[in-house]
Amino acid sequence: MSTKAPLKLTIVYDNNPFIENLKTDWGFSCFIKGLEKTILFDTGTRGNILLANMEKLGISPMDIDIVFLSHNHKDHIGGLETLLEINPKIQVWLPDFFPSDLKNLITTKGASFVNTDNFKQIFQGAYTTGIITGWIKEQSLILESNKGLIIITGCAHPRITKIITLVKDLIKQNIHLVLGGFHLSGFEKHEINQIITKFKTIEIEKVGPCHCSGDEARSLFRTAYADNYIKTGVGKEIII
Repeated sequence: MSTKAPLKLTIVYDNNPFIENLKTDWGFSCFIKGLEKTILFDTGTRGNILLANMEKLGISPMDIDIVFLSHNHKDHIGGLETLLEINPKIQVWLPDFFPSDLKNLITTKGASFVNTDNFKQIFQGAYTTGIITGWIKEQSLILESNKGLIIITGCAHPRITKIITLVKDLIKQNIHLVLGGFHLSGFEKHEINQIITKFKTIEIEKVGPCHCSGDEARSLFRTAYADNYIKTGVGKEIII
């Protein structure tokens, strides 16, 4: 593995509650600390909520080295402009199909961006899956930890099973945790159970469905994974 230090993942934006004094809102963002650089995965919908939650959690915008954007939906990129107004030294990693006006916004604020297309190392211990095609194109984040790979997904629009299968093929390591939006709201119970079976077949050790995963999916994953299910919500901290 690339690091012996523990990783700390903090959900700073989510529509599911966890810590009482934090604001819930539709969207997702996760702060990652413990690797060579810090990463903010997505930025939620509203910058004021993102910054307020971060402040209560003791995370400064100046602590962020990289913003990793999964896909071009407001509930994942909406807080970016407000964030860059405070910390313009951030490097933004985004899929190359993102619109030019967003890229222009980034550079106008004084920040820089990196276009992503295929699987690529961001720095030691952190990778983009590259653009995964599907209903909506998206990239996911892969992290290396002492316990195995961590996959963080924005909304898993290309299907969560496609993402985890791809990662398993890309990096021949065990997958310790899949965290983020699984996009299973509205799925039938039997469909969700088939997805859980796929998770078990790939031998994913722990799960933390957030954001757009849906209440029924969260419940079914909790039953299937028992002690290896991570209850998530805004303010949840995961040490790995």
